[in-house]
Amino acid sequence: MKNFLLVMLAGTALLGACVTSNEMVAREYWARAASKDGNTAVYMTLQNHTAVDDELIQASSDSARAVEIHESRLGDDGVMQMIPQNSVSIAADTEVEFKPGGLHIMLISLKQDLAAGSVITVVLHFKNHDDITLTVTVKDATDMGGSGMDGHTVP
Repeated sequence: MKNFLLVMLAGTALLGACVTSNEMVAREYWARAASKDGNTAVYMTLQNHTAVDDELIQASSDSARAVEIHESRLGDDGVMQMIPQNSVSIAADTEVEFKPGGLHIMLISLKQDLAAGSVITVVLHFKNHDDITLTVTVKDATDMGGSGMDGHTVP
Protein backbone atom coordinates (compact mmCIF):
# COMPACT_ATOMS: atom_id res chain seq x y z
CA MET A 1 0.00 0.00 0.00
CA LYS A 2 2.86 2.35 0.86
CA ASN A 3 4.50 1.74 -2.54
CA PHE A 4 1.16 2.34 -4.28
CA LEU A 5 0.81 5.74 -2.58
CA LEU A 6 4.38 6.69 -3.51
CA VAL A 7 3.76 5.77 -7.14
CA MET A 8 0.50 7.76 -7.16
CA LEU A 9 2.19 10.82 -5.64
CA ALA A 10 5.08 10.65 -8.11
CA GLY A 11 2.65 10.24 -11.01
CA THR A 12 0.57 13.19 -9.85
CA ALA A 13 3.66 15.39 -9.53
CA LEU A 14 4.87 14.35 -12.98
CA LEU A 15 1.45 14.97 -14.51
CA GLY A 16 1.30 18.40 -12.88
CA ALA A 17 4.73 19.28 -14.26
CA CYS A 18 3.71 18.19 -17.75
CA VAL A 19 0.46 20.14 -17.73
CA THR A 20 2.00 23.42 -16.65
CA SER A 21 5.44 23.24 -18.32
CA ASN A 22 4.45 24.86 -21.61
CA GLU A 23 1.31 26.81 -20.93
CA MET A 24 0.35 30.46 -20.82
CA VAL A 25 -2.86 30.62 -18.79
CA ALA A 26 -5.44 33.37 -18.35
CA ARG A 27 -7.64 33.04 -15.28
CA GLU A 28 -10.29 35.05 -13.41
CA TYR A 29 -11.06 37.19 -16.45
CA TRP A 30 -14.01 39.57 -16.55
CA ALA A 31 -15.13 42.85 -18.11
CA ARG A 32 -16.92 45.86 -16.69
CA ALA A 33 -20.49 46.54 -17.89
CA ALA A 34 -20.76 49.55 -20.25
CA SER A 35 -22.97 51.16 -22.89
CA LYS A 36 -22.70 51.07 -26.67
CA ASP A 37 -20.16 53.60 -28.04
CA GLY A 38 -18.56 53.84 -24.58
CA ASN A 39 -15.38 52.22 -23.29
CA THR A 40 -14.77 49.42 -20.83
CA ALA A 41 -11.94 47.34 -19.46
CA VAL A 42 -11.10 43.64 -19.25
CA TYR A 43 -9.21 42.29 -16.23
CA MET A 44 -7.49 38.96 -15.56
CA THR A 45 -4.42 37.24 -14.26
CA LEU A 46 -1.94 35.91 -16.84
CA GLN A 47 0.30 33.05 -15.72
CA ASN A 48 3.39 32.07 -17.69
CA HIS A 49 4.03 28.42 -16.84
CA THR A 50 6.79 28.14 -19.43
CA ALA A 51 10.57 28.37 -19.19
CA VAL A 52 10.60 31.31 -21.63
CA ASP A 53 9.90 34.98 -20.94
CA ASP A 54 7.02 36.25 -23.07
CA GLU A 55 5.07 39.41 -23.85
CA LEU A 56 1.42 40.20 -24.36
CA ILE A 57 1.78 42.32 -27.49
CA GLN A 58 -1.84 42.97 -28.41
CA ALA A 59 -5.46 42.06 -27.72
CA SER A 60 -8.47 42.09 -30.03
CA SER A 61 -12.24 41.83 -29.74
CA ASP A 62 -15.15 42.03 -32.16
CA SER A 63 -17.06 43.90 -29.42
CA ALA A 64 -15.10 47.15 -29.84
CA ARG A 65 -13.81 49.34 -32.64
CA ALA A 66 -10.36 49.46 -31.00
CA VAL A 67 -8.56 47.47 -28.30
CA GLU A 68 -5.49 48.71 -26.43
CA ILE A 69 -3.38 47.61 -23.48
CA HIS A 70 -3.33 50.33 -20.79
CA GLU A 71 -1.96 50.90 -17.33
CA SER A 72 -3.64 53.27 -14.90
CA ARG A 73 -1.19 55.18 -12.72
CA LEU A 74 -1.50 57.99 -10.25
CA GLY A 75 0.29 61.00 -11.74
CA ASP A 76 2.43 63.51 -9.87
CA ASP A 77 -0.59 65.85 -9.85
CA GLY A 78 -2.70 63.26 -8.00
CA VAL A 79 -4.84 62.52 -11.07
CA MET A 80 -5.22 58.96 -12.38
CA GLN A 81 -3.79 58.60 -15.89
CA MET A 82 -4.23 55.81 -18.45
CA ILE A 83 -0.98 55.10 -20.21
CA PRO A 84 -1.04 52.95 -23.38
CA GLN A 85 1.40 50.03 -23.26
CA ASN A 86 3.14 48.63 -26.35
CA SER A 87 3.38 45.27 -24.57
CA VAL A 88 3.37 43.66 -21.14
CA SER A 89 6.29 41.43 -20.17
CA ILE A 90 5.50 38.15 -18.44
CA ALA A 91 8.66 36.49 -17.15
CA ALA A 92 8.95 32.71 -17.17
CA ASP A 93 7.12 31.02 -14.30
CA THR A 94 5.46 34.24 -13.07
CA GLU A 95 2.09 35.92 -13.28
CA VAL A 96 0.87 39.43 -14.09
CA GLU A 97 -2.39 40.81 -12.73
CA PHE A 98 -4.64 43.06 -14.82
CA LYS A 99 -6.88 44.82 -12.27
CA PRO A 100 -8.83 48.03 -11.68
CA GLY A 101 -6.38 50.85 -11.06
CA GLY A 102 -3.55 48.99 -12.84
CA LEU A 103 -3.01 47.10 -16.08
CA HIS A 104 -6.11 46.42 -18.18
CA ILE A 105 -7.28 45.67 -21.70
CA MET A 106 -9.22 48.73 -22.88
CA LEU A 107 -12.17 48.15 -25.22
CA ILE A 108 -12.78 51.44 -27.01
CA SER A 109 -16.01 52.51 -28.72
CA LEU A 110 -18.14 49.46 -27.96
CA LYS A 111 -20.31 48.12 -30.78
CA GLN A 112 -23.13 47.11 -28.40
CA ASP A 113 -24.23 47.47 -24.79
CA LEU A 114 -22.38 45.15 -22.44
CA ALA A 115 -24.86 44.20 -19.74
CA ALA A 116 -23.96 42.20 -16.64
CA GLY A 117 -24.15 38.50 -17.40
CA SER A 118 -23.43 38.85 -21.10
CA VAL A 119 -20.26 37.44 -22.64
CA ILE A 120 -17.76 38.77 -25.15
CA THR A 121 -14.78 37.27 -26.91
CA VAL A 122 -11.30 38.70 -26.37
CA VAL A 123 -8.19 37.31 -28.07
CA LEU A 124 -4.79 37.75 -26.45
CA HIS A 125 -1.77 37.88 -28.80
CA PHE A 126 1.69 36.96 -27.48
CA LYS A 127 5.21 37.29 -28.82
CA ASN A 128 6.21 33.65 -28.12
CA HIS A 129 2.97 31.81 -27.44
CA ASP A 130 -0.11 30.97 -29.46
CA ASP A 131 -3.09 33.30 -29.17
CA ILE A 132 -5.50 32.67 -26.31
CA THR A 133 -9.21 33.19 -26.98
CA LEU A 134 -11.25 34.09 -23.91
CA THR A 135 -15.00 34.04 -23.41
CA VAL A 136 -15.26 36.92 -20.95
CA THR A 137 -18.22 37.44 -18.62
CA VAL A 138 -19.40 41.02 -18.13
CA LYS A 139 -19.96 42.11 -14.53
CA ASP A 140 -21.86 45.04 -13.04
CA ALA A 141 -19.98 47.51 -10.83
CA THR A 142 -21.64 46.04 -7.73
CA ASP A 143 -20.27 42.56 -8.59
CA MET A 144 -16.62 43.62 -8.80
CA GLY A 145 -15.65 43.38 -5.17
CA GLY A 146 -13.35 46.40 -5.39
CA SER A 147 -13.84 49.13 -7.88
CA GLY A 148 -10.80 51.26 -7.42
CA MET A 149 -9.44 53.93 -5.14
CA ASP A 150 -11.71 55.69 -2.66
CA GLY A 151 -14.78 53.96 -4.10
CA HIS A 152 -14.33 55.53 -7.53
CA THR A 153 -14.55 53.30 -10.55
CA VAL A 154 -11.32 53.37 -12.52
CA PRO A 155 -10.33 51.40 -15.62
